[in-house]
Amino acid sequence: MSALVIRGGTVVLPTGQRPADIAILDGTITAVGSEVRDGDETIDARNLVVLPGVIDAHVHFNEPGRADWEGWEAGTRGAAAGGVTTVLEMPLNAHPPTTTPAAFDEKLAIASQKALVDFGLWGGLVPDNLDNLQILHQRGVIGFKAFMSHSGIDDFQRVPDGILAIGLKTTARLNAIVGVHAESHETVERLSTGERSSGADRLSWCRARPSRAEVEAIQRLLVCMRGTGRGVRAHVVHVSCAEGLAQVDAARSKGTTITAETCPHYLAFTEEDFERIGPALKCAPPIRDPATREALWAEVLAGRVDLIGSDHSPCPAADKQKGEHDIWQAWGGIAGIQATLPVLLTDGLHARGLSLERIAHLTATAPAQLFGLFPRKGGIAVGADADFAIVDPEQRWTFGSNDLQTRSGVSAYLGRAFTGKVVRTIVRGTTVFVDGEIVGNPGWGQFVKPQPTR
Repeated sequence: MSALVIRGGTVVLPTGQRPADIAILDGTITAVGSEVRDGDETIDARNLVVLPGVIDAHVHFNEPGRADWEGWEAGTRGAAAGGVTTVLEMPLNAHPPTTTPAAFDEKLAIASQKALVDFGLWGGLVPDNLDNLQILHQRGVIGFKAFMSHSGIDDFQRVPDGILAIGLKTTARLNAIVGVHAESHETVERLSTGERSSGADRLSWCRARPSRAEVEAIQRLLVCMRGTGRGVRAHVVHVSCAEGLAQVDAARSKGTTITAETCPHYLAFTEEDFERIGPALKCAPPIRDPATREALWAEVLAGRVDLIGSDHSPCPAADKQKGEHDIWQAWGGIAGIQATLPVLLTDGLHARGLSLERIAHLTATAPAQLFGLFPRKGGIAVGADADFAIVDPEQRWTFGSNDLQTRSGVSAYLGRAFTGKVVRTIVRGTTVFVDGEIVGNPGWGQFVKPQPTR
């Protein structure tokens, strides 16, 4: 007897989508097919699509130290509402950041008490913690985050190229991955000085961080990687332009182990939206022009984007409001953990023909494989964790304040119309979100470690 059966849904499997029933026992998938026996509980998924639960590889929950910005409970409530069953949380903007074993232990204790969904933790790579990388790796960090430009947080310093190269060499010996915020510090600083002095119109933020700042930084990252020997692995986070992806793709074709992600906000918005919405849509790299967005979509459709992460990075509402009349005063970060699937269903599936199989790959399978969580996570298969995002692909709805889970109440997606909605989220066989309501409990989420990869 199964504890739970999901019946009648269109299930997106590694081999493609098809009608199937799913049996779950003790949080694990035990059968997928047409002859699944009844269980203690049955979920009717007719006319719905059953996707593997989203693994959001890029979130900032800011706790410990800045829990008023978001915190683990609010952040994972948003995850549950967005069909996200596992989050990989960044080392900043927690205070202290996750750059030491003690900071890791503190964050793990808090997350274990408060998370509604499963979670992994990124460690940080900063100029003064190279001696901590090995022990953080042993603790089970998912990878190491490094900034090539100023992070915006004083206690998380950027790494100059020389330190980045040393860090890459160290992590290569550990077979660990480095996630890189790739914007040229020198270019951004030079352009920012000029733009701030010439006025405070919203698009000055975009002009100060052009696509070429990303391209220059990725080129320098590749130089650092070439000098570190075998085994080096890098992942470029939140790429906003096709030119940056082209650099990654060209290096990969020559044997460099490098991957790249983009984010839903770069696929959903343009500079015109930023000019209209303002601080809620401020981020780095910034929102781009319509042509750049379409070129980015072309890269997604062509399979040259490895995965999609939300870069969910909220702050108190007051820190956004500071930028209403001077965009430079606003905190840069977008509350978007609930928007990844709605954007991909609306602007991808319906508007551009992005398949459900590709959506599952970009949001679940690829991050699970890259960060060592597959096959336990990332796919619907016997033996895998019973993590699902059940969606109504045809439901039309508007993202309202009653839908938003983020603590600040601020999101650039408020008022946006979507076609395709998450109706239920299941983490290891337990429903944590259903029909617009959070029903999961803090502390249900489990810590996940990467498995050794070759």
